[in-house]
Amino acid sequence: MNDSAAALTSGAVARRLGVSPTTLRSWDRRYGLGPAARTQGRHRRWTPEDIAVLEHMCRLTASGIPPGEAARLASEGEASRGPRATGEPDAPSTGRRRRDASTVLPLGDVRQECRGLARAAVRLDAQEMQSRLDSLIGEHGLVPVWEEVMVPTLRAVGRKWELSDDRYVEVEHLLSWHVSTALRCAPLLRPRTAPLLDTSPVLLACMPDEQHTLPLEALNAALGENGVPTRMLGAAVPLEALVAAVRRTGPSAVVLWSQARSTAGEAVARRVAAMEWGPAGARRRARVLPSGPGWGRSAPSGLARCGSLRDAVTLLSTPHSG
Repeated sequence: MNDSAAALTSGAVARRLGVSPTTLRSWDRRYGLGPAARTQGRHRRWTPEDIAVLEHMCRLTASGIPPGEAARLASEGEASRGPRATGEPDAPSTGRRRRDASTVLPLGDVRQECRGLARAAVRLDAQEMQSRLDSLIGEHGLVPVWEEVMVPTLRAVGRKWELSDDRYVEVEHLLSWHVSTALRCAPLLRPRTAPLLDTSPVLLACMPDEQHTLPLEALNAALGENGVPTRMLGAAVPLEALVAAVRRTGPSAVVLWSQARSTAGEAVARRVAAMEWGPAGARRRARVLPSGPGWGRSAPSGLARCGSLRDAVTLLSTPHSG
């Protein structure tokens, strides 16, 4: 058979899809989703057409459709319409199914969209992750997608990594990359809901030793949806660079993100809060918002603190005179 050289073994297909070879054999036995041809000795060899059916099967099950129904749609070619739209009702439950424990993430009671995103992440299906994230942001807006889909899925991947002897680091990295990409592309996915405010920008910076930027990226995108101008400095901003940026931009507010207690620093917040600029008699200061779990439950005395992305967007979208 001339096409046999281009066909893949079950092991290669399993790695490509992010499932186990046992799952492929089960789909073949239960639903008839096996290769169209076998070599001598009944070894499975999967052609591109066979693999396309399996990819449809994976996408449908990731969207919440029961395996039996997904297999029927995939084999009939109806799966080409892609995963169900977010607003469609959930597929009927057919009871708990046993899964390979290595592919299960500890999501708990979350939205169905989280499960689809998590399954795509475990399969390292970059195209599916980006498609899901972009579609959700375009339909629902950034804040609810961050709070109800992105954060729960990221936390589940992190818990899986902690409980599995440093496995799944690649899953966490790939998911974080696509979440970051979706956040930066958000202005293109959803039109701004408010005109650009004629105010000084909000300065967004991680504390000098803080590397985690995703929450700041989410705030940057959400403020953009509300028409609030921003300047994003990103990870591990040295104190002197932060001070220089405040002097140069005269921001209406400065958000200082700290993920861990070890990176929070009251002295940095106080120094920024004490800075003044403008002509004599009309000196101004920036509103300083220590944000993130590293600051604990309360901010340094005299400084405001936001407990969530939604609260931060509301506060920073309100004009403030320093």
